[in-house]
Amino acid sequence: MKRSDINRLIDEALVFFDKHSFKLPQWSKWTAEDWQKIGTEADEIRTHGMGWNITDFGSGDFFKNGLLLFIVRNGLLKANKPQTSKTYAEKAMMVRPGQVTPWHFHWLKTEDLLNRGGGRLEVELGWASEDEKSIADRPVVVQVDGISRSLKPGEKLILEPGESVTIPPMLCHQFCGCAKDKEILVGEISSLNDDSADNCFIHGCGARVIEEDTKAKYLLLSEYSKA
Repeated sequence: MKRSDINRLIDEALVFFDKHSFKLPQWSKWTAEDWQKIGTEADEIRTHGMGWNITDFGSGDFFKNGLLLFIVRNGLLKANKPQTSKTYAEKAMMVRPGQVTPWHFHWLKTEDLLNRGGGRLEVELGWASEDEKSIADRPVVVQVDGISRSLKPGEKLILEPGESVTIPPMLCHQFCGCAKDKEILVGEISSLNDDSADNCFIHGCGARVIEEDTKAKYLLLSEYSKA
């Protein structure tokens, strides 16, 4: 991914979230230069993994396989144990029509995936196999806004604006915006989030590579040490 594209995508996301009246904290607009002036008062943001993340999952095509997200709040895990009384996390995502977040599951995290507005969200669900490399041939029962839904492995669940689904540990999920719909404001409310250690992509996932074709306007959450 080019740094110029990352800068532009975050600019677009700020407008998108504001359009949907989902107000991010003021520090979401801090620039890379701002971060150079920020001291220890923002250590929780740095150490708890909060802020912007953009990935193409190593695909080289962000609009086909990619995700833009902002971690609004998060606690801290060490050795799989919460380090503070904050045992929850929240993400805001901008998901485009046909833009896929590929099959993955979490060993620890339980999450609610929410369609907060825009188009429809297409979610595929299936239990991870024992080798954690495929979808098991077993039915899935999930809670959609507290109502049980029974699905076949890999069956698509369509979440209309306002709907949400609860995804427990080991339940694989893949999602995208429905083709020809609007962009979607997707939310995630979960137990503690650690994307560096609690994501298993069952078909593998390449590393994001950033081409520094211009200066960073914003910092991704993995880049705070650069400031």
